[in-house]
Amino acid sequence: MNYLRLGRATELVSKKDYLLYRLFEMIPGILAWATLGSVILFSFTKPVIMAVFIIVFDVYWLLKSLYLSIHLKVGFSQVQRNLKENWLQKVQDIDPAQYTLKGLKQWQDVYHIVMLPMYKESTEIVSSAIQSLVDANYPKDKMIVVLAQEERAGEDHNREVAQAIRETYSTMFHGLHIVVHPANIEGEMAGKGSNATYAMRKVHEEYILANNIPLEHILISVFDIDTIALPEYFGRLTYAYLTLPDPLRASYQPVPFYLNNVWDAPAFARIAGFSTTFWQTIKQEQFETIVTYSSHSMPYKALVDVGFWQTNMVSEDSRIFWQCLLHYDGAYRVEPLYYPVSMDSNLADTFWQTMLNIYKQHRRWGYGSENVPYFLFNSLQRKNMPLRIKLHYAFVMLEGIWSWATNALILFLLGWLPLVVGGATFNITVLSFNLPYFTRIITMLAMSGLVTSAMLSMQILPKRPAQYGKWKHVFMVFQWLMFPVNSILFGSIPALDAQTRLMLGKYMGFWVTPKTRSKNAVTSHGITERK
Repeated sequence: MNYLRLGRATELVSKKDYLLYRLFEMIPGILAWATLGSVILFSFTKPVIMAVFIIVFDVYWLLKSLYLSIHLKVGFSQVQRNLKENWLQKVQDIDPAQYTLKGLKQWQDVYHIVMLPMYKESTEIVSSAIQSLVDANYPKDKMIVVLAQEERAGEDHNREVAQAIRETYSTMFHGLHIVVHPANIEGEMAGKGSNATYAMRKVHEEYILANNIPLEHILISVFDIDTIALPEYFGRLTYAYLTLPDPLRASYQPVPFYLNNVWDAPAFARIAGFSTTFWQTIKQEQFETIVTYSSHSMPYKALVDVGFWQTNMVSEDSRIFWQCLLHYDGAYRVEPLYYPVSMDSNLADTFWQTMLNIYKQHRRWGYGSENVPYFLFNSLQRKNMPLRIKLHYAFVMLEGIWSWATNALILFLLGWLPLVVGGATFNITVLSFNLPYFTRIITMLAMSGLVTSAMLSMQILPKRPAQYGKWKHVFMVFQWLMFPVNSILFGSIPALDAQTRLMLGKYMGFWVTPKTRSKNAVTSHGITERK
């Protein structure tokens, strides 16, 4: 059996393997619930110990916040510098003798495949994504666009979108391919991974091989259908591919800016979008822990080597990194591009539907914990992978998902618990008297990082649409006071929900985030302009 194609424990035939994989599936949920349960239990039985733990935890969070704020400022400054460059010109200025991609004689031999999986999105949303490729500062005769449709979206819808796209864009690229993914293929999970894999296998056989394009000369960018590529994105990507060491063993990660419809989205959705943007900006600086996320790019050769995306799991965006890392026995990495792509904030027809959609989207992201058993199980099978790499990524994964599910709950909800349930003996102690002051001061200092977030969010906002008054700008700043609520409702709780489902073997399917934009949505904005 090919363990690198595993989706869940139930696919394993061997009882021993099944039990081991199930144990690994349970670890994220066990860690989270054991932590939260211990905080509650010890607040009753050992309030002094718990009070000390809470103070130490608050100090840890303060130091972590300061550390992350520094990374955010440094990473954001680099993004701003990169936005001012003409990256295609920089590509043209490279001496071919300096290319790190061996066998390449000229930059014009680099092709870009842009994979756009879609479901029921409107023609307008699909067109805006493809139009951004037309507007890119990169030769279109070196770009191959693949629009991957789903049969389950309906024949009429697919035909309408396909016809409109062909009529407008069929002659603008080296190739434009529209592929319909059949429904109900045995062994597949309906979702982005299975859709993209079906389409790319078809294009690989019928177009890439037929045109004798060297696989090493191709970069593939897998974009969510709402992704707007900024004009210099492909120049920036090509520059990295030609100059970075061992370019065939790296994925290339941009920063997602959730700005397309940011003025129309409610505050909770904006905070969620900005928080993700800033977290991914921080991860650009933490190159030793960064993993592919959402829209990203990678060498086509690596994608072919691992057999394309898995078709039997949810989190294909991060899973493709773990596939490559394991396939190459640890000799694979993610290179930060310090360059953005623009995407949609969550927005539905009603406020409450938007809230529900944010929760479902973040729960799906939290279900990325399915990569924990995948990596732990497969790392045991990879005898040639260095132990230090196995231990490093095991710690990175477990610490990340544990923090996601627990930290906000401990920081904002459970810090007061020993005072309420600790009993009369504890409540007369000096520690009990000072605990609220310690936690309040430390928490306020830690939350000072929100000032940085508010300032940076204002810098990347697109121009305010005419129908919104100037007070909307003011509210954009003060909305960050809602961050604690946001981090619990759309951070810890959906992550804990997803980890609990995995722990109990209640496996999730792929939930498609609906894409909604008003006529005032911004798909071209100030951050695209070189100054």
